[in-house]
Amino acid sequence: MSRRSEPTSRWKDLRLWLLFVYLAMPFDLIPDFVPIVGYGDDAIIVCAVLRSVVRRAGAEAVRRHRPGSDDGLAARWRAAGLPRD
Repeated sequence: MSRRSEPTSRWKDLRLWLLFVYLAMPFDLIPDFVPIVGYGDDAIIVCAVLRSVVRRAGAEAVRRHRPGSDDGLAARWRAAGLPRD
């Protein structure tokens, strides 16, 4: 099955491209020179987008494309608060 044949592939790609564009923009919601919070908005947006992409893709897609042990993946899955499939 090709990557493009997945029904949600375009939506996931769009989210990731929009994230890339946001991070590449020279301005931010909160400027980076503001202590602590300046980089915090970037981190929150990155986490939210990646979490939504992983949730939509599902556990099996993550397992298929991620090298490493199933135990390591299960630990990260629990830490991120993602539901098990």
